Amino acid sequence: MAAVIYSLCAITSGFCAWLLARAYFGSRSKLLLWSAICFAGLTLENAALWMDKIIFPQIDLSALRLSIGLLAMTVLLIGMVWEAE
Repeated sequence: MAAVIYSLCAITSGFCAWLLARAYFGSRSKLLLWSAICFAGLTLENAALWMDKIIFPQIDLSALRLSIGLLAMTVLLIGMVWEAE
């Protein structure tokens, strides 16, 4: 059951990243680009979670997962601050 949930989280965040990137190419709004990059990072984080819990359960990848998530959210935060100025 956990594998299905992890997979659905990765697929959902990847789909959001794709939709945001598609909207960016249509409107050229920078905030959409920052959001698409953030969701691409969250997709990587969810993929790392899937690999950590399903493929390599004996190896702790939590630091890698959290680093990817932190980087993704930092990109979105920087984008939002940049666009607010």
